[in-house]
Amino acid sequence: MYKLVELDSGVCAAEGFYADGVSAGLKAKGAKDMAFIYSDTLCNIASVFTTNKMAAAPIKHFKAKGDFQTNFVFINSKNANAMTGSSGVSDIEEILSTLPNTLVNPLMSSTGVIGVRLPKEKIINGTKLFDLSMKNPHSAAQAIMTTDSFSKEKAFRVELEDGSAFHIGAMAKGAGMINPAMATMLCFITTDADAPVNEMQKMLDEATVTTFNAASVDGDTSTNDTVMLFANGKSGAYHKEAFAEALHAIMLFLAREMVRDGEGATKLVTYNVTGAKNDVEAERVAKALSDSLLVKTALYGEDPNWGRIASTVGASGVEADEATLTIKFNDLCVYERGKLLFNAEMEKEAAAIMKLSEFTISCDLGIASGAFTAFGCDLGYEYVKINADYRT
Repeated sequence: MYKLVELDSGVCAAEGFYADGVSAGLKAKGAKDMAFIYSDTLCNIASVFTTNKMAAAPIKHFKAKGDFQTNFVFINSKNANAMTGSSGVSDIEEILSTLPNTLVNPLMSSTGVIGVRLPKEKIINGTKLFDLSMKNPHSAAQAIMTTDSFSKEKAFRVELEDGSAFHIGAMAKGAGMINPAMATMLCFITTDADAPVNEMQKMLDEATVTTFNAASVDGDTSTNDTVMLFANGKSGAYHKEAFAEALHAIMLFLAREMVRDGEGATKLVTYNVTGAKNDVEAERVAKALSDSLLVKTALYGEDPNWGRIASTVGASGVEADEATLTIKFNDLCVYERGKLLFNAEMEKEAAAIMKLSEFTISCDLGIASGAFTAFGCDLGYEYVKINADYRT
């Protein structure tokens, strides 16, 4: 047996990890815009990146390194260093070359505007502000935000039956350009578990499917999406099942927080699809619902228009039939296997559910046992305003 104990120490929960955020002048008004994570011991790394073919320079730089260990990553916001060609990679190498030699295979990650070269001088000067003795995870989490309205962190102490324990913590950013194929998101996970790198990678891949890849704000996939898992092994403890559970719990929490913080969003909606021909078809339906603009605008208007749900299911390309479909808002069944249940009284009940900040829409296709859960939000005027003015 094992127990997960929640902590408030983010990426510094694990032994030997340090973090902080600083202002390098990339953002206006002295806002924090650069963060670092440092381990006093070399780390194994597992990673997942965007599926966008226009992957940003930091991702190209990482992938070109092959198998390696590191003890340092730093992140800048405001500039994505994407669509900058080979110059973008060269800029990273130049910046990293100015770091102290004690930092082994240092990494860089970026988020912000696409198509602009990095302000190298500002960033190099910003790295000189880093104090590697600092344990300030909340400052680091704030520094990597772009259009986020709040920072996102989660951490656990995992207590094992033999009395040993390890820690795992994370910070993430993301609020827009979020699509179920990774998202405009960065996530950095640290652990002192003595985890084998091959098991780390497998668990990270598996957890991504039902967490970050199940989240959608607007259906757009970014150039910079990154999840990195760093393990320095300092606790000497490890339990495969416990580690997998803690990792998934952290990633699920952060994925849901990104959707909750969707640009201009007022609602976090869980799409629970069951009864599909298989899990693949269930996933297709769930993601179609979380991406649908018509569904999103109905959510924003708090309109229980279940017909848009049914229409999206039918258009998703999976095996479906109105005679077997059931739709629920939370526990309120609005359509059941061909029966039109919706009346004036039920509409009032459904409208009340739609006013909640968080609720579930369930679709049972009634075909077989395929199932998948996705997460989405509404889409309103504020989203258009934020993205119309993004570069300014």
